[in-house]
Amino acid sequence: MSENIFITGATGFLGSYVLDHYLRTTNAKVSVLTRAKNDQEGREKLWKALQIHQTPEVFYRHIDRVNVVTGDLSAPKLGMSDDAYKSVVDNTDSILHIAASLNRKSEKSCLNHNLRGTLAMLKLAQATEAKNGLRRFSFVSTTAVAGKRQSETLDEDASIEWTRSDYDPYARTKKMCEHMVFELLPNVPKTIFRPSTVLGDSRFPETTQFEMVQAFNTIFELPLFPIRPEARVDIVNADWVGKAIFELHKKDKTDHEIYHLATGEKSPRAEQIAAQMREHGRRPPKFTPRLYGATEMMFNAIASMPQRNAVTYIGSLFKVFLPYICFDTVFKNDRAVNEIGVAPTSFLEYGPAYTAWCKNSGYRYPYAPLPPAPTKASPEARA
Repeated sequence: MSENIFITGATGFLGSYVLDHYLRTTNAKVSVLTRAKNDQEGREKLWKALQIHQTPEVFYRHIDRVNVVTGDLSAPKLGMSDDAYKSVVDNTDSILHIAASLNRKSEKSCLNHNLRGTLAMLKLAQATEAKNGLRRFSFVSTTAVAGKRQSETLDEDASIEWTRSDYDPYARTKKMCEHMVFELLPNVPKTIFRPSTVLGDSRFPETTQFEMVQAFNTIFELPLFPIRPEARVDIVNADWVGKAIFELHKKDKTDHEIYHLATGEKSPRAEQIAAQMREHGRRPPKFTPRLYGATEMMFNAIASMPQRNAVTYIGSLFKVFLPYICFDTVFKNDRAVNEIGVAPTSFLEYGPAYTAWCKNSGYRYPYAPLPPAPTKASPEARA
């Protein structure tokens, strides 16, 4: 008997990896929450997310197993109609909540989408559990819940300290969401996933997510950058993160409830990344850790300038990402690696091709519109 799974965030970058796994390797029926006016617009959004993984023929081969549920994470009852809400409650076996606001600068956006949205999802999970039982509730959080750190190596149980300050609203709201999951679903099997800095795919250089890689590339165009050469940078490949979420969520019983999806103690050092970039024809910056404070003030000032242009955009990127690039803190991944049986790919292996493709593409993905569905008589339809 196939599982019925309800997923939020399936049209996002990370969610597309998880959805692709479900469509290609299982016969599960998948309901996805998406901000769309109708089923056709929902399908078009799904194609936009999945085309980095699938050809149109593969997409159409599996799309009939996807139920598009129109709604809004920040609206009451997730913006669903009463009938749609009841249908999800009556027919869902497990819930995978990936959707979130990634706007680290906006307290309002993080409160509305992350806190209020997760609370609405937990109410849906409670109703589903009361109706027919719930096999599993999974929540995608972030290693940023660890708060302000410097030169640490953390396992899952040591990451959250409630007396420690947070870098931004995104980290703060995600930490509260984790707390709500445990408080409001005490008897439901659950998994919390904490990805670190997700950058690129180890199998191919193309990506649809650009903000962090643009900041990363900008680093290597600066003459100076305030990081210690030996500082570790916990970058993890999206294909491994998507596989880990998929594999662990579909298990009947997991070994743990919280998983770091990170490169951990094998994270490359800044000097290793610099040496690798040098080998591929790029001149890395001189590392000047003593200038961290001055650099932070400079980028914050640039980000606060009233005009909006390429310079202020870069300032905004570094205002958000500078602490995470420089804090030399990594997150042990033993739990996930041991349970799914495969480790992440080192950024040193795929980073040069990935960062070069992003820069050469102008930090844009060449999206193609959804083509018409093949007819039943066509070879593609029979494949």
